[in-house]
Amino acid sequence: MKNNKINILGFHFLNTNFNDFLNNIKYRINKKENTFVVTANPEIITYALDHPKYSNKIKQADYLVPDGVGILKGAKILGANMPERITGYDVLLELLSWGNKNNKSAYFLGAKPEVIKDLKNILIDKYPNLKIKGLQDGYFKDDEKVAKDIIKQKPDMIFVALGFPKQEDFIFKYKNKLNSLWIGLGGSFDVLSGHTDRAPKFWIKHNIEWLYRLIKQPSRFKRMLSLPKFIYLVKKQNKKSTHE
Repeated sequence: MKNNKINILGFHFLNTNFNDFLNNIKYRINKKENTFVVTANPEIITYALDHPKYSNKIKQADYLVPDGVGILKGAKILGANMPERITGYDVLLELLSWGNKNNKSAYFLGAKPEVIKDLKNILIDKYPNLKIKGLQDGYFKDDEKVAKDIIKQKPDMIFVALGFPKQEDFIFKYKNKLNSLWIGLGGSFDVLSGHTDRAPKFWIKHNIEWLYRLIKQPSRFKRMLSLPKFIYLVKKQNKKSTHE
């Protein structure tokens, strides 16, 4: 995989296609290389710009990939062409399928207790050969206790669905204690378990999945305001670079 990166507001996004990225991740898992992946959208980036400690953490990720269509738009403004989004949910599905075929192991951390309960049933049904090393909801009080269990179980892949910034904070704190894949996945468990509907393929194909989610969850409107702020800042970056 070519190590092409695009600097968007000081964050170096990987610029590649989904398949090349996944092939590289699978290679690293097989080699037991410690890997920290951040799947970022404009909301995460604008939050990071206002929170230096969080910003520093995600800048140290091995891979920062474009989860949101807004990141692709930002790259285009800067004169770069990102081929496609690399969403946390799609990465999860691909790795579960691959892990099932190759006897890999995984640990699942995050979401509500009822989500984890239903997720367990789906994992056993759809991915019977995947070794489930642990299923822990996100309502824990002692993160060290959870981390010790993860380290003891030694899974190949640790999927953390605590939402940002909590998931990246947790990963950053413990990732160097185990050479595995560590990836934050936001609300992916909710979708996989059936508690939240993903947008139909038409909406995803036309890069308007965000609109579908907004229609379904009007309470997300405030979060959507991060997109125009992100685009404004990228335009400023582009204007500055063209005058230098």
